Amino acid sequence: MSIRLLSTTAVLALTGSMAAAEYSLTILHTNDMHSRIESISRFDSTCGAEDEAAGECFGGIARVATMVDQKREELADQNVVLLDAGDPFQGSLFYTTYKGAAEAEFMEEIGYDVMAVGNHEFDDGPPKLAEFIDAVSFPVISGNLDLSSSELLKERVQNHVVLEVGGQRIGVISALATDTDETSSPGPNVTFQDEIDSLAADAQALTDEGVDIIIALNHVGLPVDRRIAEAVPQIDVIIGGHSHTLMTNDDADTPAYPEMVNGTPIAQAYAYTKYLGELTVTFDDDGNVISASGDPILLDASVTPDPDMTARIAEMGAPIEEMKTRVVAESAEPIEGAREVCRAMECPMGNLVADAMLDRVADQGIQIAIQNGGGLRASIDAGEVTMGEVLTVLPFQNTLSTFEVTGATVVEALENGVSQVEEGAGRFPQVAGMSFTVDLSAEPGSRISDVMVGGEPIDMDATYGMVSNNYVRNGGDGYAMFVGAENAYDFGPDLADVTAEFLAANSPYAPYTDGRITVTGN
Repeated sequence: MSIRLLSTTAVLALTGSMAAAEYSLTILHTNDMHSRIESISRFDSTCGAEDEAAGECFGGIARVATMVDQKREELADQNVVLLDAGDPFQGSLFYTTYKGAAEAEFMEEIGYDVMAVGNHEFDDGPPKLAEFIDAVSFPVISGNLDLSSSELLKERVQNHVVLEVGGQRIGVISALATDTDETSSPGPNVTFQDEIDSLAADAQALTDEGVDIIIALNHVGLPVDRRIAEAVPQIDVIIGGHSHTLMTNDDADTPAYPEMVNGTPIAQAYAYTKYLGELTVTFDDDGNVISASGDPILLDASVTPDPDMTARIAEMGAPIEEMKTRVVAESAEPIEGAREVCRAMECPMGNLVADAMLDRVADQGIQIAIQNGGGLRASIDAGEVTMGEVLTVLPFQNTLSTFEVTGATVVEALENGVSQVEEGAGRFPQVAGMSFTVDLSAEPGSRISDVMVGGEPIDMDATYGMVSNNYVRNGGDGYAMFVGAENAYDFGPDLADVTAEFLAANSPYAPYTDGRITVTGN
């Protein structure tokens, strides 16, 4: 089924009579691919050749290509669109090496129809996002960004688009999480508007133009998508990302796929290319949803990666293969680094990284380490640990930052870190050299108690030496209280290198938790 991108003039020229009763649309979708160009293990890190041969790998962009082609062939006489809800950037050595060019090449080849801007598209500032947009032919959209001061992006990022699919006009609008200025690096010329206000305005504008089917392609996370569905009735379907939520009908412990909120189906397909979402929605003549059904498709070993794309991936991966495969240590057990753990409680990966940071600078009089849970991007399996695995966990090229703050500032930082646990925010503090209790039943800002440093209660007036990564030290993830810290030095060694060296020095590494973070009230 051919898809055309319509200008506003063309939309106005079409008549509402084109809508057909019980029009059905199948939405294939991905989100939060995070540069998983190669296949992934069950721990969401890069899968090795031996595991691939053993049929133990998932995903990878070549499997996405295979399944999209298969679905397009199966549904050749039906209405199909392919959407991405943001964050193809950041998360593997392919991004570290090619800075978005690999993602652009493969998404263009697969033939996406629309992509939303995700927060990680700003990790290297607006220039890399601009380069990505220039390299693809499909529209990249975000409706709640004020780009009037950004010469690079104001003509590149579109507010919304209208597709013609099977004679029907489909409006696609979008919103990006407003805390992107804390979680990434959009710079001073990109400002954010309220997600709901922006989406409501865009939906109304399209409705006024006679577009009666509207999809919100959002990168805001499932909790916000639920609020959007309640607040903006003109939106017919929400395809989401950002929270990495697996929505499926096969597991009672996950949200249903789709989840219906205020009559609006909401769908998300986990992350890391592990699934391809497939949602079929049927509309009446006025564009109202009659039914919505589907499930994400698990891209396991039964899906053969596209051979041409696989060859191209191998070609692009050759220069970094030696670094990836270098064994740096051994782990006695799997090291848990899953986001749902490390953004909510003490986790083994958080302890590893925080311990490594503190160990590296302990001779400088540093007492406390804080690592944001959102900076931990994967787990590591037992056995040999490669540099590629470490870089999958810590892909951001962050450097160690040392600085001095008062005990009161440390507590303020911890309060920030636990303020958005319910939303799965990346600011959750993994720590070393200290312990604390968090009460999630209390209001944000008053959740922290029993803070101990070196076995002694924290002194609110004393000065403490701290180590974190340069992203957190410079205010990322809401840690603005560190921006003016005394004696700050942000140019230490790469955090991935520090962690690899700590693993090597303690090999075989035995992952652990020791009660340094106590969570109550949840």
